[in-house]
Amino acid sequence: MGLNCSLNVSLDRQRKRIALCLQYDGGHFCGWQRQPGQISVQETLDGAISALDPPPSGSPLTAALPSGQIPCRSTAAGRTDAGVHAAAQVVHFDCHGPIPAERWAAALNGRLPASIRVRAGAAVRPDWHACFSAQYRRYRYTIYNGRRPNLFLAPYSWHRYQRRLQEQRMLELLQELLGHHDFAAFQRAGSKRAHSCTTVQAVELSRDGDLLNLEIQATGFLYGMVRLLVGQLVAVGEGRLEPAHFRRRWQQQLRQEVKEAAPPQGLCLLRVGYGEPAFPESTWYDCQPRYRLETSDPPPEIELDQPGDVL
Repeated sequence: MGLNCSLNVSLDRQRKRIALCLQYDGGHFCGWQRQPGQISVQETLDGAISALDPPPSGSPLTAALPSGQIPCRSTAAGRTDAGVHAAAQVVHFDCHGPIPAERWAAALNGRLPASIRVRAGAAVRPDWHACFSAQYRRYRYTIYNGRRPNLFLAPYSWHRYQRRLQEQRMLELLQELLGHHDFAAFQRAGSKRAHSCTTVQAVELSRDGDLLNLEIQATGFLYGMVRLLVGQLVAVGEGRLEPAHFRRRWQQQLRQEVKEAAPPQGLCLLRVGYGEPAFPESTWYDCQPRYRLETSDPPPEIELDQPGDVL
């Protein structure tokens, strides 16, 4: 057996797979995935991991890497876009050092910026995968439907102040998305997926005064799917888009007609589900606070008997 083969066998025996549950404020990053010349959650996390657990000499992680470049260590359950938050993103990486799995959260939090917090670390099987082992992802979108701006809600919600949203109309259309469908109408350009089908498992839309929370759970999501969907539902809720036009767009995959996307700051990756959860439920289940206002100051009601403007 050659020297390189012996080294690889030795490294494999030492390797441990660690799962992390983490939160981040997406407003500080270009998204989860690395982007040249930008600050991503992935590269920031990889830097902290490599500082605590430097790749062994001869590891494939460092092969052919330019000097000073941080090796790619982590894989996430969902690749959130720029500005999108995460309440319980799940990540895995492989390590070779002596740090116990339960100590990784504290060790990483000592090196990460305050905009990323690791809630827990756990040892998992070598074949466990943060993305491919997941059974679902669930997102929440928060809409502030009050008449006046609110500084404390602005970083985590979409302010719609022109008209009071008709959430019942929105919910009826949202419920029609349940099941396995082609959602090409809600897929941004640039997607590398081989197809545009996915299974929506659960939906929810609730109002508490001037705040609306929309939740959607699916086996997987298309690139930009939730924000495009929310943008269209809000247009229906404000009376600017007829429900029939919404249905036609997604059922006939009329992507060219879907032009309005909700902004990223209202969107949060709420949780990721697995057949065998790696963490206690208190670590990952609904960890984003639900905002509540003691008073309500709604915008004007809309006239539902007037035809909507097609966007």
